[in-house]
Amino acid sequence: MAILIDETTEVVVQGITGREGRLRANLMIDGGTKVVAGVTPGRGGDMFRNSIPVYDTVAAAKEAHPNLAASMVVVPPASAKDATLEALAAGIKVIHLMPERLPHQDMLEIIAWARKANAYVIGPNSPGILSAGKASLGGLGGRVDMMRTAFKPGRVGIISRSGGNTMTLAYYLVKAGLGVSTAVGVGGDAFIGTSWRTLLELFEADSETDAVVAYGEIGGTNEEGAAQAIRDGVFTKPLIVLVGGVAAREGMRFGHAGAIISAGSGSATSKIEALRSAGAIVIDHLDEIGSRTAHALRKVH
Repeated sequence: MAILIDETTEVVVQGITGREGRLRANLMIDGGTKVVAGVTPGRGGDMFRNSIPVYDTVAAAKEAHPNLAASMVVVPPASAKDATLEALAAGIKVIHLMPERLPHQDMLEIIAWARKANAYVIGPNSPGILSAGKASLGGLGGRVDMMRTAFKPGRVGIISRSGGNTMTLAYYLVKAGLGVSTAVGVGGDAFIGTSWRTLLELFEADSETDAVVAYGEIGGTNEEGAAQAIRDGVFTKPLIVLVGGVAAREGMRFGHAGAIISAGSGSATSKIEALRSAGAIVIDHLDEIGSRTAHALRKVH
């Protein structure tokens, strides 16, 4: 099993004829993902890789492919809101939003519409979603050989605010003899479509995920939300977390647009305290991921 996507998921790529769209679509297809359609306004009737039809709208793609369930949105930030709302209106339930630095108001509107549609929007600024050995949306792994090397199938879920560290977490799990069920790069912007808490609830319901590892950063409240999920009993499996930015000062931006301490909140220390007090395992270095996760799984079983 997996969360969000698997080998049966039919995918549409919005922006498939652009440079990034072509690159990501080729990676996904070569990795085994069922990309069945593309969308670029004005390019309806074209073919991608001589076999995948391109449509002018998501509605047209959905009409031709009624089992479409997921979309990758790889368009300029100014067009991202319209593209995402179009996918939601067509009934797409999983949307990977790759563009970064969307206007805050645009993202807040997307979040509101996604809730009404009972859909999952991953991103913006998301490196991707990958269910190991099954399917992917986006660019995790960068190349098919790296994807298959770093993301070997297993029973540990991944949540990460960093694209690079999503792959690093997977690497250390594989090095420890473990593997990945689904890895989700949630994105590093200030407002994201799907919270850590929601993803933990999905992993809780997945019978083939035994634990979750996560990379957090300063800024925002998702790590505190994960701690509350443990306290509320909606996530009961081991959660192993590294929080970056321990030495960051108030007002310092830490890589991503959403990683900034402001008005005394969002610090690494407050996140670590919340997670530890709830019962999560908080580590200090990435190279502890494998050993601490393996130890936690031995205690559970």
